[in-house]
Amino acid sequence: MSRVQPARRVAYDTLRAVHESDAYANLHLPTAIARAGLNPADAGLATELAYGTLRRQGTYDAVIQIAADRAVHDIDPAVLDALRLGVHQLLSTRVASHAAVNESVEIAREAGSRGAAGFTNAVLRRVSRDTPGEWMQRIADGARSDDERLGLVTSHPVWIVRALRRALAAEGRADELEQLLAADNDAPRVTMAALPGLAEVPESAVRTPYSPFGFRLGGGDPESSIRASEGRLRVQDEGSQLAALALVHATPIEQGERWLDLCAGPGGKTALLAAEAIGRGARLDANEITPARAGLVRQALAAVPLEVEVAERDGREYAAEHPGVYDRILVDAPCTGLGAMRRRPEARWRKAPSDVPELSELQRELLSSAIGALKPGGVVAYVTCSPHLAETAGVVAEVRREWGEAIEEISARDAVASASRIDPSILPQIDGSGRAQLWPHRHGTDAMSISLLRRV
Repeated sequence: MSRVQPARRVAYDTLRAVHESDAYANLHLPTAIARAGLNPADAGLATELAYGTLRRQGTYDAVIQIAADRAVHDIDPAVLDALRLGVHQLLSTRVASHAAVNESVEIAREAGSRGAAGFTNAVLRRVSRDTPGEWMQRIADGARSDDERLGLVTSHPVWIVRALRRALAAEGRADELEQLLAADNDAPRVTMAALPGLAEVPESAVRTPYSPFGFRLGGGDPESSIRASEGRLRVQDEGSQLAALALVHATPIEQGERWLDLCAGPGGKTALLAAEAIGRGARLDANEITPARAGLVRQALAAVPLEVEVAERDGREYAAEHPGVYDRILVDAPCTGLGAMRRRPEARWRKAPSDVPELSELQRELLSSAIGALKPGGVVAYVTCSPHLAETAGVVAEVRREWGEAIEEISARDAVASASRIDPSILPQIDGSGRAQLWPHRHGTDAMSISLLRRV
């Protein structure tokens, strides 16, 4: 019988699923917790261990490389994950050192061999002899540049450090980089939304600062509230709420408008748009290219008493087949996800600079296709959960050049302010455009970029 505590076992199995099978931690972990029957305290520990280890993986790998005196790619992957889990407990939690070491050694023994267990024991005991501050100084001293130092200490690939600096510099705020990198490593609080017209924010909840429908519960598992409300209360980042609401508030709404969520999966913004459509006399269509994600859209919409057709098409093709049809279109485009690294801790290790050109071309094609599907006077909201300038300002600039005087940009900052309790002054002017950029370190949201284009 395994001597590994169930919470650590679940955390380790999540690390292995992420690294071995390209699983998503936010999807794998809840299932693993339920399968193991963990109580709330152990579920919280498993979540902190798995997410914390993934977020800080780059830093921990640098520590392991020094303590093991060998490159991490020369260590058996299953043993390496046991080491990462142990280092996280030693350097970033209050877990007793002997528990962190002994259970990680047992995991390595099960995953590898007696030799793997001895190796893991030696490395972790070496790590435990120095303080977290001493280890941070040691890896910082070994950096070859300031960017590499920042990347190692804050656990971000260097290319992401540079991309985030450029995005902040576009606002004249490059000096906030270290705050942003630190915020990426903070566990986000669970934010929820009450679907407008269908549910009320619970009296016991704390309202979020900006969205009129956003709130946070005092504690406990939100699933019970979600089930009791039949999905009308739901988990949704406040930035995602504001992105959907910006489209609704972009221009005055006329009765009988037809709206489209072009890249709808997994359906959170779709459900919010559907609830708004009911109260405003609008119709809503949705499209999602991936069948599994289209299924999630349908599940999200089950809470909303509005008939919404969910197509399963390439968004570019779908838009091309509906020229001049829609009054409002949301293009929540596939992106690098650099704005959601708090909630998707493995994302920073899965993307590379080479992914950006392909993604930005897809984003451009989706946005351009959506404009073709607009009626005259119709508005498209172009949204990415990434602040990377190539995926945000760059895409919008290319599409504006392509369409010329047939489109105009309107202020997303004004639309977000109209839809929310946000002070427009905290959404500063960026690169001469109307784009609104949210930030985790400044607004407590994912780093959502929102642009609004109107067809003339």
